Parts: sequence; C-alpha cells; structure tokens
Amino acid sequence: MFNTDLNTPKSELELRIEKLQKKLDENNINGALILQKADLFYFTGTIQDAHLYVPCDNDPILMVYKDLERARAESSIKNIVPLKNIGQICSLLHDNGYALPHILGMELDVLPANLYFNYKSLFEHAKIIDVSHHLRLIRAVKSAYEIDMIRKAAHLSDLLAGCVKDYLHEGITEIELAGKIEARARKHGHQGFVRMRLWGSELHYGHLMAGPSGAVLSFLSSPTGGTGVSPAYAQSAGLIPIQKHEPVLVDYVFVLNGYMSDHARIFSLGSLPDDLIRAHEAMLKVQATLKKEAKPKVKAGNLYDMALELTKELDYEKYFMGVGDRRIRFVGHGIGLELDEYPFLAKGQELELEEGMTIALEPKLIFPGKGVVGIENTHVVTGDGLKQLTHFDEKIIIL
Repeated sequence: MFNTDLNTPKSELELRIEKLQKKLDENNINGALILQKADLFYFTGTIQDAHLYVPCDNDPILMVYKDLERARAESSIKNIVPLKNIGQICSLLHDNGYALPHILGMELDVLPANLYFNYKSLFEHAKIIDVSHHLRLIRAVKSAYEIDMIRKAAHLSDLLAGCVKDYLHEGITEIELAGKIEARARKHGHQGFVRMRLWGSELHYGHLMAGPSGAVLSFLSSPTGGTGVSPAYAQSAGLIPIQKHEPVLVDYVFVLNGYMSDHARIFSLGSLPDDLIRAHEAMLKVQATLKKEAKPKVKAGNLYDMALELTKELDYEKYFMGVGDRRIRFVGHGIGLELDEYPFLAKGQELELEEGMTIALEPKLIFPGKGVVGIENTHVVTGDGLKQLTHFDEKIIIL
C-alpha cells in the first residue's frame, strides 16, 4: 500500500540518533522531544503526526497519533507505539521503561507558545530548554546519502531550467509561465512545496518574475520579491505580461524526496541592455571567488564580507542583494530538508564551514525599474572549496 522504495536507510537514522544522543550527553540534557516535521523526518524517516523521544542513553521511541500503520511502514525506528493524545506521553514513556527527564530539550525556535505551555504542564518536574541549535548543527553536515539525494534534485533543477525555452514567449504572463514550469516540476516528482524554518516564511516553488517586477520588494527574507497574484501571497509571479529585452528570473527550488536544490537563471526574449549583461558577469565573478574561498574552517560571515568587498570593487554595492535599508545581508544559505538551514553566509555569522555542508550560493543584483540579474547554484563544501551540483548554462539565456 505504501511506497517504501524511498524510505530513509536504517543506517542513516541510527547515525543521526547517535549524533543527537552525543549532543544531549555533552550538554547534560536527559532527552529530546521532537515534533517539527523536518526534524521528525530527519530522525525517523516519517512525517506522520507523532512525537519522537530521544533519551541520551537509550533507544528512541516514536509515539504516533496518526497514522500508526504508515509510520511503521516508513520508519525503521524499533520502538513505535500508538499515542491517543499528548496527555498520554508521560505514561507511555513510563510504561515503556523510560525515566522522565529532569532536563528536556525541545525545538523552541518553532514550537508555538500554547503548545510549549502544554508540554511544560505535562513535564511538570522538568526544565525545558531549546535544542534547536544542536539539531540544526547536526543536520547542517550532510551524509553521502543526503548529498546524493541533493545531487539528484540538482539534476532535476537543471532539467527544469532547460524547459523554460519551451514556454517563454512575448505576452505570456509571469503566472502562466510559472504554472507551465511548475507542472513540469511535478511531473519530475517535485513534492509541490518548499519547507522553511523561519516563522512566517512561505514559499511555493520559488520566484519567477520579469523586468521591473523582479525589483518589487516582499516580506520574504530574500533578495527578490515580485508582485504575486494578490496581497494574500505578495511574492513571485504576478499577472504582468512578459516583454522582450527584459531579464526573466527563474529562481526555483527543486524538492525530491524532501531534499532540495536551489537554482536561479536569467532568461531574455532578445538581447538585454549592455549594463545588465555586465552586471550579470560581475555576479559570476563573485560566485567564482566564493567557490574557491568557501573551505572548511572558514567563517560563514567572512564569505559575505568577501562578496560585499568584491561588489564594492566592481561598483555594484548599491544593488547587491536588494536595494535600500531592507536589503538582504547574506549571499548564500545552507540547504537540505529546509531552504534555510545552517550555515548562513551572512553578515556577522561565526559558524565555520565543514566538509559535507550543502550551500545555495546566490549573488544577485537588483535594479529598480529594470529587474534582477545574477546566479544561484547548489554546492557541497569540500576541502578544495565548493563543488557545484547544478550545471545549467550560467550566462544569460537569450531566446
């Protein structure tokens, strides 16, 4: 009944649990209770409505509200038990031989306040602390299995960029073009939405916008915005017809079996003005520099500083990653099961890169009244710098 061909290997889950238990032990935390979907999938291989309890010194237990049968089919966690309601959690732990924790870790970066108070009353003798930073550090360094999944998603990103030529023509609206490309993505197995951790962040497939709409600001923590189809979504493709000689940004995330590839290319119907072509080439230079410098032990924030300094030298600082006071002060971000994973190549970030981290590098220039140029590719950190996983033509594609 259930498709188990893509189940996360048991060895992967065991290694992840082991890493978490080591973190818990190092920080004197008795156990972690995990609820958030991306974290739950990472440690169990399922996103069914469940609570995963990971003690520092015992096997984990997955308590499932809905659907138990599917969770057992999808996850190799040994101890999977039914859960009637959250009020039963402590008794379930006790009945299965687990001591209740004195210090309990939870994902306080994403847990709603009302739920926090519920769990605080359930674990009345425990101190609840935030373990989200530990979880995100573990998830930041990808295994060979995860890198292979991201590489497959990257290949599909390239295929998706290749189909733009089949649909882009003068007068087609941004939203119609987006719909055609997104239908192709679904045909290739895209899950249809993009997980983000930051509260209030929403993203469908990504951003598609042409000409001046590419410089329209939005609420999202992104250098690009777009008009969207209404104030209710207020980003990405709108109802504006695409014209000749304007940059068309196709900045899409491909998600395959949960894992993401982030990919942006610039298209144009006919040639673009020389100033936009030069600006695009400048961003390719920024990308090339950062790919060489992004090695293990380099602080993530230093890479943003390098990018900013180079854009100053190239005389594009005013337009780098947005315009005005609300410009985005990063040039890349970690990527995996969520779009906004560690590390952030952002101003002031002290986290050092490690081999196996996966990063979407996205130097872009935003020109009010004209649009967006620049590039985005997904990479993996190696001892020699960034190894690029997306390979579609990086020059402006003239149709």
